[in-house]
Parts: sequence; C-alpha cells; structure tokens
Amino acid sequence: MISRIGVIGAGQMGSGIAQVCARAGYEVRLNDQSTEALDRAIANIHGNLDRQIGKGKLSEAERDQTLSHIQTGTDYAMFAECDLVIEAATEKEAIKREIFKRLIPSLKDEAIIATNTSSISITRLAASTDRPGAFIGMHFMNPVPVMALVELIRGIATDEKTFASVRELAVKLGKQPVAAEDFPAFIVNRVLLPMINEAVYTLYEGVGSVEAIDTAMKLGANHPMGPLELADFIGLDTCLAIMQVLYEGLADSKYRPCPLLVKYVEAGWLGKKAGRGFYDYRGDVPVPTR
Repeated sequence: MISRIGVIGAGQMGSGIAQVCARAGYEVRLNDQSTEALDRAIANIHGNLDRQIGKGKLSEAERDQTLSHIQTGTDYAMFAECDLVIEAATEKEAIKREIFKRLIPSLKDEAIIATNTSSISITRLAASTDRPGAFIGMHFMNPVPVMALVELIRGIATDEKTFASVRELAVKLGKQPVAAEDFPAFIVNRVLLPMINEAVYTLYEGVGSVEAIDTAMKLGANHPMGPLELADFIGLDTCLAIMQVLYEGLADSKYRPCPLLVKYVEAGWLGKKAGRGFYDYRGDVPVPTR
C-alpha cells in the first residue's frame, strides 16, 4: 500500500504532483538539486492553494494541512521510507537514467519507481534500474492540479501488481487513469505534438501569422488555446524533445521537427517560461513574434 510518496524535480510538473499528492493526504518528499527551485515550488503551491481558498474550494486549515504533508530536500536519502518515487525531471533520457542510478541505493526493496516522462520508452528506462517489474510510466498533464488525466504506461516487464497499485493511487488523487502502450509519446502527445508541429510548419511556410493560426484553430476547431500559444505554455524545448523522440522512434518523415521550432529553441526562445517564444511575454500583453 502506498502511503509515502517521493517526487524528484521541483519544476512545474514536480511541484504540481507534490501538491495533488499532499492534498489527497499522502506524505510527500519533494527533492531537487536546487534549494531555490524547492523554495519556488513551495511558494507556487502556497499560491495555488490560496487561489482555491479565494474561490471557496478550500479552507485555510486544509491549505495548512496540505503544506504540512510536504517535506523538501536535496539528498536522495530522504526517499528511504517512500513506497513510490515519481521522477519528474527534464525530458532528457540521460538525465533520467542518472537520477535512477543515484536513487536506487536509497530505496527500500519493495518501493515502486514511476517516471512522468511524456515520450521516452518506459521499457528502456526500466531496464536501467534494478526493478523493471516495479517501474511504470505515470504521465500527468500540465497543470497537474487542474488536469484530470494520468496516462499509465507499462514497460514490457512491469508487474500487474505495480500497475494496479499506481492505478489505485491515481484514482485516489482524483485523476482519471488511462492505460497507454509503450510507444513513443504514448497517446496524448502522439496526437497533440504533431498538430503543434504542423502549426509551426504552417507559420514557417507563411500560410498564416501566429495570430491568424491561433485564432483559426480556436474559432474553427473550438480549441480553448491556439496551438502556438499552447506550444509556448508547454515549452518549445519540450515540444522539440517529444518530436525528436517520435521522429527517431517511428522513423516516419511526418514527425520531422519543423526547422523553425529548432531555430526558436536554439535562440533560447522557449516560450512562456523564457519570456519569449511564438509570443513575447515581457510586456503587459503577449505580442506575436512573427
């Protein structure tokens, strides 16, 4: 039974995962190599909970109780008593493998490892650990406290007991779990990222401006957010990383990342988090950059 949960990575995804786990009553150990990132994460969680209080969805006592469930630290020894550790680091396989290598000596034998990867092979990541049977993909959507879906991905060696335990946890967190096969980018990103990439090609080829493309998709397809605005929200580096996984994993030219997407990432225009992407966010109102 899962009662104590570790989370590695205090960025947007990791802090969101920590928040929903703590809100559901689980003891959470949130880890990052940067104490500044941990401080930011706690401040963001506090702010999110305060907003819920403002909307009448949460009491101050519930906020304080949620925050009391979260402990932070930079040492993997903090995971010694965890039943499950969820890795939510950057979408780079080499970094994830290094994390698992450092993590394993601190874990108890029966602990489960989950990865929040949005595209990388679960089977391959599991094989780099000492417990492929107790390894699973647990892909939360961004922003974690708001989005209801969690994709659960078995590797070839994942035990049914592992899948059942993590599925039960997802339900207790108030999420809707969906099982996806271990193919590049799973379900959501297999469908979503090629659409975003095609929107970038549409911009690259001059079919429409940033504003025209986003307005057309919002009004013409009833999407709540245009594809280029969404790309900025996800992070253009993450979008590119997922397209590269699709292109390399499926060897189909339809997944070739648009050269304009590559150029934006090379320029450091990574979207909202960097202040510039397909929109410039440095003023009061976002302004298209093309």
